[in-house]
Amino acid sequence: MGIAFDYAPDRPEYIEAILNGLDRYNPETTTVFQDYVTQQCEDRTYDCYANLALLKLYQFNPHLTRDEPTTNILVKALTVFPSPDFSLLLHLLPPHILTPTTNPPLSSGPTPSASDAPLSESVQKLSLLNTLLEQANYSAFWATLDSDDLYADLIADVNGFEELMRVRIASCVGQGCREVERGVCEGWLNLSGREFEGFVTDICGWGVDDGSEGVTAVVRIPVNKENEAKGTVVREEVRFDQFSRVIRRAYEQPA
Repeated sequence: MGIAFDYAPDRPEYIEAILNGLDRYNPETTTVFQDYVTQQCEDRTYDCYANLALLKLYQFNPHLTRDEPTTNILVKALTVFPSPDFSLLLHLLPPHILTPTTNPPLSSGPTPSASDAPLSESVQKLSLLNTLLEQANYSAFWATLDSDDLYADLIADVNGFEELMRVRIASCVGQGCREVERGVCEGWLNLSGREFEGFVTDICGWGVDDGSEGVTAVVRIPVNKENEAKGTVVREEVRFDQFSRVIRRAYEQPA
């Protein structure tokens, strides 16, 4: 059997009690869920079910909505891609938040921080990161993340965000590749030199070929059940009685 959607191994008992009782819809528990989001960001745990409950409370009580927990929830969802959690959480936000901001700023001052920027702008930026991850455009993901100070503010509360993203990207690469050019892999992981070599060998368990003159250096990924090439034989079985019925219908049709 698969893992239940609402399962979170690190969920505290008091959160479990709230989720399984009527207090889940009590506005007074909003602050409890918000503190729990902060805890997830600090200790690198993740509880999508509890985060959904907080966004649902925001739906019922718009006056209680806070931007920081909302963006932190979305950032945490990025760290578990390629799961559909980000899109699921996004659909609990009000329509005006999902609409891109169209009015340009009146002055060309510095980029506002996450606490000052409109929530819709922050959500749009995080949605862009999610789209790049879904497209497996990992190099563009890192370039976009480094392109705006607002991104740095948005991920600041999530402890080890970049490390978590590298692990997730490496996991996806390991499921679909057996060999990758070193330069390409460095771009995907946003690492280079010895830092890159240490990550792929110690964390991922991959091999790195230095290459020689005229030979491109590559990263070799061990065979696993996901990246192993398997031949597939497709067999179609048609019984004689099925074939005869088709011929009979064709024969009985009027000319």
